[in-house]
Amino acid sequence: MFEIRAGSDGSIRLIGRLDASEAQNAMTALSRIDHSVTADCGELDYISSAGLGVIIETYKRLHGLGFSLRLVNVPPRIRNVFRYAGLDQVIDIG
Repeated sequence: MFEIRAGSDGSIRLIGRLDASEAQNAMTALSRIDHSVTADCGELDYISSAGLGVIIETYKRLHGLGFSLRLVNVPPRIRNVFRYAGLDQVIDIG
């Protein structure tokens, strides 16, 4: 199960498992964001290659509009996935 919760400050929280079964729902929810956003990943338990694709597409769309995507509180095991994919060189992971 995967959930995205919006914060009152315009941030979002990614919660649960972002895998192939949740990728389309996540993409639909994230496609509504039309501003720079910080995504708190502290409760993100797992991310698959499909989940990485969602994050990459969201980053590319926002970047193309002149906005940013920042990931914070990324658990070490998930940070490693981003690092192995080389995405820590592209996406702001704080």
